[in-house]
Amino acid sequence: MTTPTVYDVAEQAGVSIATVSRVYRNPDAVRAATRDKVLAAARELGYVPSGSARGLASRATGVLGLCFPDFHDTEAEHAPGAEDAELVLYSDQVIRGMERAARRQGYALLISAAHADQAGRQLAEVAGRVDGLAVLAQSLTEEDLDVVGRRQPVVLLAGERHAGYDHAEVANFDGQLELTRHLIVDHGLRRLAFAGGPADSPDGEARFRGFQAAHLEAGLPLPKAPDTRGDLTQAAGRKAALELLDRDEAMPDGLVFANDQMAVGALHALEARGVAVPDDIAVTGFDGIPLSRLVRPTLTTVRQPTGLLGEVAVELLIARLHQRDRAAEVRVLPVTVTRRSSCGCAEGRTA
Repeated sequence: MTTPTVYDVAEQAGVSIATVSRVYRNPDAVRAATRDKVLAAARELGYVPSGSARGLASRATGVLGLCFPDFHDTEAEHAPGAEDAELVLYSDQVIRGMERAARRQGYALLISAAHADQAGRQLAEVAGRVDGLAVLAQSLTEEDLDVVGRRQPVVLLAGERHAGYDHAEVANFDGQLELTRHLIVDHGLRRLAFAGGPADSPDGEARFRGFQAAHLEAGLPLPKAPDTRGDLTQAAGRKAALELLDRDEAMPDGLVFANDQMAVGALHALEARGVAVPDDIAVTGFDGIPLSRLVRPTLTTVRQPTGLLGEVAVELLIARLHQRDRAAEVRVLPVTVTRRSSCGCAEGRTA
């Protein structure tokens, strides 16, 4: 198969080579209609913008890539105990694990974060510079994936599964089931509220299904949908907590959040309102980011092996580089429930 070039895209779209270049380097400088025409031609041809196409074709760049969504959380930067920003973000732990594993294999790591509406463009740009690409929790169309996936190995981390692609994720359902079961059985809580992430987040929805399963298991009324949703930031958690407190109904026994950053934001909001955790209400998170053990009260959470997730990404990419026609593989990594003060447990018990 001949690798398509910028000349092919220009000819297909009926534009100049300079226009194609501008679409990728400075898209806002190109009229929307022209930009869409160029991108459509690139997708059809399977073109990947790169100054190192020969290296890509021969798998000789010596670089692996990681693309992930940019959820900028300004509150997290100023949270107590977050003097080092590296303590805050879930993606940081994945990056560390992937970087260590890539180095052991003789590869460098190229890291790129972008907002969701730029995911497809980001994927194509990074793909042109690396031998294989890991995509963390990004919503991508089959079309976007196909442009890159037919040229080089792609592994998906968390997020949505796509047929034909290697995928690694954690046991989201099992972890949330175990944590919610702990609140119901061990603490006797009966009225729990779930604060979920975006509705299009497969991981968040799996966690909510675990929450539902614990209710069914205990013979409690089945929650039909999350009580509220947010964008997985501390600001969203603060807003969710206040929204649930201000409803014209009895305060829940516990607030179960889809991730730790939301739960930390909720702790700050509850403290400001004079609501004691865990005496008045229990709070739990999910992820096990280092910040969860630095807040007060310390946060009960489900710890996922984020560093290992990065290492598995490299393992799957290397295996795919050596054998392109191997069957797609799905890895589900186990999680652990860490019981801390925010649910009323003694510090640091692990289930």
